This record gives sequence, C-alpha cells and structure tokens, in this order.
Amino acid sequence: MRYNFKAIEKKWQAYWEKHETFKAENHSNRPKYYVLDMFPYPSGAGLHVGHPLGYIASDIYARYKRHKGFNVLHPQGYDSFGLPAEQYAIQTGQHPAVTTETNIKTYRRQLDQIGFSFDWSREVRTSDPKYYKWTQWIFIQLFESWYNNDSDKAESIDTLVERFKSEGNVAVNAACDDNIDPFTASDWNSYTSEQQQEILLKYRLTYLAETEVNWCPALGTVLANDEIVNGVSERGGHPVIRKKMTQWSMRISAYAERLLQGLETIDWTDSLKESQRNWIGKSVGASVSFNVKDHAETIEVFTTRPDTIFGASFMTLAPEHELVSKITTEAQRAEVEAYIEKTAKRSERDRMADVKTISGVFTGAYAEHPFTKNPIPIWIGDYVLAGYGTGAVMAVPCGDQRDYDFAKHFGIDIPNIFDGVDISEEAYASKDKVKIANSDFLNGLDFKKATKRVIYELEQIGQGQGKTNYRLRDAVFSRQRYWGEPFPVYYVNGMPQMIDAEYLPLTLPEVEKYLPTEEGEPPLGRADVWAWNSIEKKVVSNELIDNKTIFPLELNTMPGWAGSSWYFFRYMEEKAKRDEAFASEEALNYWENVDLYIGGSEHATGHLLYSRFWVKFMKDRGFVNVEEPFKKLINQGMILGTSAFLFKWNTSLKKDAKPIVIYTNYETINKVVDEKKRFEDFFIGDLKELFEKNFHVSNKAKYENFSPTHVDVSLVNSSSLVKIDDLIKWRPELDNAYFIGEEDGYIKVKHDVEKMSKSKYNVVNPDAICEQYGADSLRLYEMFLGPLEQYKPWNTAGISGVHSFLKKLWKLYVGENGLNVKDAEPTKDHLKTLHKTIKKVEEDIENFSFNTSVSTFMIAVNELTAQKCTSKTVLEPLLILISPYAPHIAEELWEKLGHTASISLAAFPKFEEKYVVESTKNYPISFNGKMRFTLELPLDMTKEDIEKTVLAYEKTQEQLQGRTPKKVIIVPGKIVNIVG
Repeated sequence: MRYNFKAIEKKWQAYWEKHETFKAENHSNRPKYYVLDMFPYPSGAGLHVGHPLGYIASDIYARYKRHKGFNVLHPQGYDSFGLPAEQYAIQTGQHPAVTTETNIKTYRRQLDQIGFSFDWSREVRTSDPKYYKWTQWIFIQLFESWYNNDSDKAESIDTLVERFKSEGNVAVNAACDDNIDPFTASDWNSYTSEQQQEILLKYRLTYLAETEVNWCPALGTVLANDEIVNGVSERGGHPVIRKKMTQWSMRISAYAERLLQGLETIDWTDSLKESQRNWIGKSVGASVSFNVKDHAETIEVFTTRPDTIFGASFMTLAPEHELVSKITTEAQRAEVEAYIEKTAKRSERDRMADVKTISGVFTGAYAEHPFTKNPIPIWIGDYVLAGYGTGAVMAVPCGDQRDYDFAKHFGIDIPNIFDGVDISEEAYASKDKVKIANSDFLNGLDFKKATKRVIYELEQIGQGQGKTNYRLRDAVFSRQRYWGEPFPVYYVNGMPQMIDAEYLPLTLPEVEKYLPTEEGEPPLGRADVWAWNSIEKKVVSNELIDNKTIFPLELNTMPGWAGSSWYFFRYMEEKAKRDEAFASEEALNYWENVDLYIGGSEHATGHLLYSRFWVKFMKDRGFVNVEEPFKKLINQGMILGTSAFLFKWNTSLKKDAKPIVIYTNYETINKVVDEKKRFEDFFIGDLKELFEKNFHVSNKAKYENFSPTHVDVSLVNSSSLVKIDDLIKWRPELDNAYFIGEEDGYIKVKHDVEKMSKSKYNVVNPDAICEQYGADSLRLYEMFLGPLEQYKPWNTAGISGVHSFLKKLWKLYVGENGLNVKDAEPTKDHLKTLHKTIKKVEEDIENFSFNTSVSTFMIAVNELTAQKCTSKTVLEPLLILISPYAPHIAEELWEKLGHTASISLAAFPKFEEKYVVESTKNYPISFNGKMRFTLELPLDMTKEDIEKTVLAYEKTQEQLQGRTPKKVIIVPGKIVNIVG
C-alpha cells in the first residue's frame, strides 16, 4: 500500500469539517488555552508559501495543547476592510464587497488544504456589518469617556459633566486639550448646549481636531506613519504630503505611562518591547515659556536639559507651528512660505530619519530669554515636528550636535556657557562644581541640583515647570475612503452627535464611484442616501436634510486598525450569541485574553499598540476584565523568495522613431567592466551598425546605470536560463526589445534573495506545493527551514527530502501487504528511541524550536526502521508526537491502528526517564594510555569487580601476553587504563 497523500489529505480535511473536530467550548472543566494568529487581509493574489509560516507554528502549538488536555481556542478570520479592495474597485467599478468575498473564498480554500485546526464556527470578518456594529459601539464608548488623571483611568463623560455643574473645571485633572480656559460651575450652567459640547469635545477620548496629517492625493486618503515607506505610500508608492485637516483622533496619549508599565507584565521579546518604549518615548524635563518680542504670544518648549537654558542661543519651530504665520516679519515672509511649501512634501518619518540635511529659515522674530532677557532669534526647521512635544525647541548648540550643526551652517552665535567644559550628561553629572556663564544661581551645582534649581526659578517667575513628556501622539482615526467602518456620527450645527447604539450598525451606502468628490469630499460624499433622521432613527435621502430633524452624516470612515484592535474578543463568543454583545461576560471571563499570539514584527508600533490601548480603555469602563490583550507574543520571521533579474538600459537612441530598449544579463555587464571590453562588442546586426555610427559606450559609469528588472521565476529553468520567447509571451511589450548576451534563444538571469512578493514575481504558490508533495510536506518543510523567528530563503528543491521522510514514515507502519504494526513487546532500544523523542519534541514545542523537532522525527524513524520495530506500544505514541506537524498522515495511520476518534483527542505521551538512562557503559580499555578495545560493563559495578572482569577478559590476556600489570587505573563510568 503506497502513501497516497492526495486522497489522505482530502479525506481528513472533510472529516474535520464534518465533525467540527476543532470547535472550542465556552464551558469546560479543562484548562483553557487561546492561540491566535494576526488575521490576514484577503488580497486577490491569495497566499504564497511565506504566509503560512506563522499559521503552521501556531497550529502545531494549538494541536500540542489539545494533546496536553487543554480546551483550545484557535480561530481565524479576515481583516477585510482596507485600501487594496477599494483601489481595485476604483479601477474596475466592482464593489469592494464582491472582490473581498471572492478573495476570502480563495483564502479559505488554501487555508483548509494546509490542514489548519481552526475553529471556523467563530470566523470574524471586519467588513461584516454584524461585526462592525460593535466597532461602532466601541467608538461611541470612547466618545462618551474622559481620562481622569487622579484615578488614572477612563470614566464616563457623565461624571465629568457632574463635576462641571458643581465645581467647574479648575480642579479637574484630566487628559485633555491644552487650550481650555478655566470656568466656574456658574459659568458652565450658563453656557448654551452647543458651548458645553465644544468644551466636552476637548476632554473626550475620541474627539474632532484640526491635525497635521499625512495626505496622499493619489489614494485620496490620510495615511498613518506606519503606512508610509521612504516618503511614499506603502500601497502603490504614491507621494505623501503634510496637510492640516479636521479629523477624528483617539487620545491614546492619555495611556502613555500605562502602556509603558504594561510591557513589564507580558511575555514579549525584548526587541518588540523596546520598539514600543521608543515609540512611546518617555522623557523627564521641564516645560519652558519664552515670550515673543513685540508680540503677545509665548512659545512653549519642552527640554530634558533645563540646566542648559543659559546656552540657548536660538529657537527652532516646526514649519507647521501655529505661531509661524503670526510672528514672521514681512521681510522674511516669502522665504518662510516657500520653505513651508517645500517641507509639506516630506513625510514626518523622512524628516525624523534625516540627520544629515540641514535646512531652515529665519522668521525675523525674536524671543526673550526667561532669565537674561536677551533676544533669541526664532527659526523654522523641518527637523522639528509639530506633533512632537510642543513643536518648538530651545537650541543649545554648545550641548547638542544637531543644534551645533544648524548654528554652524547658518552662522548663529555658539556661546560656551561652561567655559570649555564638556557638558554631556555623563561628564557634567560627574563634576562636583560647574561655573555657568550668565547665571548667579547655578554656579557650583552639579547636573541634578542644577536641573532642580532651574525648574524652581522658572516656577518663581511663572515661565516654566517640571514635566514628563511622551513622544506618543494622539492617533488620527479618520480616513477619506469608502471601504471602511462608517462613523456612527451625524452633525447638528457642526457638533458631532452619536447614533444610539440600538440603531447600529450604520452600514455603508451605495455610491456610483469610489473616488473623492469633485469638491474634495471623501467617497461617502457621493452617496445620495446618507442623512440621519433623528426622529425615525434611520438613514434617509440627503435631499431631506433640514438641520432640524434630519442631519448630515460623517463622510469619513474608520482606519484599518479599528476592527483589528478588538477582534480577539469577538472570537471568544460563539456565533449564535454575537447579536447580544461584542462578547458576553461569560465568554470574557472564561477566555480572558490571548495566551499565545503569533504575527509579524511590522505591527509592533501600529496594531499592537492600538489594541493594547483599546483593551486598557475597555477594562477601565468595565467591558472586559484584562489590562493586556496578548500574554505571550512571538514574531515569526519571513520566508524569502529567490528573485530573477535581467538588466534594462534605456539608451538615448531611437530606431524607427521608437526608443531603443536593451536587456542584458549580469555576466555580460561583468565582462564589460572587469575585462574592459567595449559594450558594442556584444551588439549584433542592425543594432551594432546603429551604435557604431552614432554612439560609443566607453564610460564605465554607463554600465553601472543598468537598472535591474524582475523576471517571473516560473519562466526560469534549473540552469538559470529563461527562453526569450517565453519572456515576450509574458510581457508582449518586450517584442521590440534587444537582448544582449543571449544564446540559442535563451538568456541567463541573475538570482537574489529578497522578500517574497507578487510585485517581485518570485512567489511560490502553496497550491502547487500541496498538489505535488502534499500539505504535510509543506508544513514540515516550512518548519524545517530554520528557527521560527529568523528570515530564511525558500528553495522548492529542498522539499523533496521532507516528502521522502513521510514516505519512510508510512513504510514503518504499512507494508506491501497492509499494516506492519503488531502487539509485540518493545525492545529496550525501541523504548529508548521513543522516549528520547518524546523528551526532545516536548522541549522543542515548548521552546518554539520546531525546526529541530523535524530533525528529531527523521532520526527516530531511521532508528526504528533499522531496529525493525513493529511494536504498537512504540509506534502508536510516535504518531501522536508527529501529528501536530503532519496531521493528515498521522490521522490516517491512527485510524489504521484501530482508533475511531481523531488523533487530536489523544493524550500526549509521557516521558519516562528510566528508558533513556544508561545501565551499562562501553568502557575504552587502554594499555599504557593507548586504547586497544572497548568492553561493555554494568554502570553499578564496583572498581574491584571492574578490574577483575577486565583482567580476565581474553583480549586483555592477549595484550598482556602473560605479564602482570604494574597498576590498573579505573575511573568508574569513564575509562580503564592498564599500566605496565
């Protein structure tokens, strides 16, 4: 009986689906364990072999935990809102819901064929109105909350209103906007409803504000910082500019300290925690107020080195700072405005990363030093960001490298207030006394005392105070796109009002196009039926808007991270109960949070930070009972693809009025550069004649200007050759191109390893692998490639070895005439192989070292085959060990052994040390230090008995030839050395 993997895998996938083998229970006496993957966005390209890496790892662990007696929740779903589906809709006119549904079907088929033990009864789709009803509900709860710094948690906005009614806002310690005037209870009670709403909006955890955003004109939407790479949009590579827009924002900054402290309570990698710490960016220092000369305005700065204030010789504002337009002199206005326009084209990420470029413009205005009253020139520079701190810095060139470079570049005075003393924090802190120019109160103080003294003196003159600052900024929560969650918001006299929760979900309307309107409104501005009837509580035609009972609805939609910030709670609830709440109290109490979360490191400061924020908020309001969503988190590495390249050169020459396009290979370029040949030597026919008459390629730099261009790896043979006819069929525009370096219709490509991506034409489809080798081979091979966290290149040729192992495993159990397994008594060697395998595999799974488990299985099967093992006592538990990795073959062989229930229900084998403890030792027997033979002896034998046995042994007698040894040296358990 041969190993028919296709039939076996199809059979057991159908069995698992029919019997709901992996369905979790919300009532169980078994301990719970919740394993989760970062759910995929269902793109039209489907899965490539890099995608399942983390899923296979989590599936192995979920299956292992079931074997260990846990009630395991291992769900899956789809992050199905987002730009790709919308961009496709713009290009084709097809509704994003249609393409999303098609893509989900492809993903589901591919995931099923790999044999994952997902509980599909709990599937989640963020674009499902039944799901995003609760995303909208959470948004409303955030709107109806404020952050009380005294209690250090979010509270209902009603409690804030009651305080305003009874005592005003002077004693309120809240996370809120900075520009709030103090008011009394009497003032509050005299305000109109609209005035009260405006004030409350400055306290709410989600609020409307004019914000500097990353605007992508080509995509027609705002992008988060983590959606921008090298100054362009991650999706499509379009330019991004900075622009002020009225946006919904989330007051995540209120949770900065708790987000920092929470990192100490969770089992995440140090690198991941450090990424979040850096993003949150806690700094302790002082807030300092500088008066602007000839203006009523003041400039607030935050500094971690208030002790260096006497070295401040200029100030730099972010180009977007609100005071720039007010304080800029007419003489400088044109230059300042031109610089601001130029800066708007650079993303924040680029500006933060650029430490070499020095640019800025003088505003013509001056600030006044708080202590010396000396004038300080005010500049603008794009290295200062409006959204970080106050958007202004006091520049101390004698103590900061970037300030020094800026001052040196523009010829600004650089005073050394420390009389040549190095003022780095370490050097300064180590000095007992320091003389500081222009200061009567800092001379003779060290770093810490000087810092405290400056803060004290600033407080005395009302121009500063001690402060803790965070880099973390409030998160922009609006997107100008169609395919996202609608905000449950309508507007009365410009003020946002929430739709009552009982009337949710507010579903997306139909629109004729998915582009912004001609007036620049988001795509929802194209909807004809998008107004809220506040009496009948329903969406009605825009024509009925009267701003009395029928009002306009919000035109923006929520960002992609809205639905992904809480989806892990949705999985906890059984599908039948999901209409009642986002998750029932019973489900939340049972599952609590995710025990193991596996996903990519690219989400460290996006999804992971936002979801932690939402969970802490929901805990504050009593909606959940945990502070952190994910107890343990592992970032899987990436499977890299092997790309193929040719090199393209667009010359300045034309033939028949068309530009000449030349493709060549790396070998040809190397011959030209290394062997100093002329490139024309490789030309043939009319191309050679054309170049000889018009152009000579003699400059090496021209060769270096060849640009690599990807070739579809499926067209490349095992000798790295691609047939030119196949290239032209793949890309017909190449029909008129010239190929230099081709031989017999083929041209050689250059290979390189890089990220597997459809755009690089280097993807390997798991469908093809499953068809040729089977899902179990794919699962084992992906684990065998290397440690889970590392990046590793894919090589399809390597999978054959794993497939051969599975065939060898099959033959261990099944022969030509049927099952080989018997009730035979196992030998000592059989049991030793089994139990050392149990020990190693259990250790590997617990340590997520799945690659070494695969090696262990291969060793075990080789040993048991060599031992001719047929014992059921050994081969049955071996199957359980292998089943998390290769579940299909394990299920089939388990059934052949006579079991009627799935192997996933079987208990994990217990390791017994007695079977691997050695009872004998194969002693090396040496004569005068030279080993001559070995002799196996019991480990518990005494030295006297060892000596007697060894001396009586016939090989010893042969070596001695009748001589009596002078001495016998014995180290029990190690050696025997006969001297003389």
